[in-house]
Amino acid sequence: MARDALDAARGELGNTESPAGSNRTKYGRWMGLDGQPWCMSFVQWCFAQAGQALPCRTGSCSALLRWYRANQPERVVRDPLPGDIVIYRFGHTGIVESAAGGSITAIEGNTSPGSSGSQDNGGGVFRRTRSRSTAEAYIRPAEEENMTGKEIYDALCAYLGSQSLPAWARAELEEAVELGITDGENPMALIPRYQAAIMALRAAKK
Repeated sequence: MARDALDAARGELGNTESPAGSNRTKYGRWMGLDGQPWCMSFVQWCFAQAGQALPCRTGSCSALLRWYRANQPERVVRDPLPGDIVIYRFGHTGIVESAAGGSITAIEGNTSPGSSGSQDNGGGVFRRTRSRSTAEAYIRPAEEENMTGKEIYDALCAYLGSQSLPAWARAELEEAVELGITDGENPMALIPRYQAAIMALRAAKK
């Protein structure tokens, strides 16, 4: 649940990159993006720890927001609740802890403990309170037990689409394309059984 992701974020408060200024953290290593700005890697890690991996695996704040707007626009909300993902206008993100009046408090990775340091590349996990005017949008991820069939399918497609075709499969895929068994498009996409059956039939006829 989103609250579990928030609890995971709270458990990371005070963690900093090592060495300082390197952008090297366990969150970046987990994402395969170690050494790069890691605020979104932190958010992704927290939701994964809660058993609620986000359907778009990306280290980019804008890319995650674009994905939700295109695929699950109903989950881009105006009023935040604890556990929502906040996307800030200055290219930063965090997990909402509370909202009151014109302010939101969030647990954020790769920020500074105060306003004097970098807000989007500050090197640590800290609790920050900011004006709601700094937020571009809030994302309310689906809880796994409440996901619809379409949401599950979209999440699987998004995950598989982010994966690379195994090197060992490339030569045989090219051969299958030459034989007309498949068109070779979107090789990591899910296929229904009728498509698999047709591909097998085409192979048998060859």
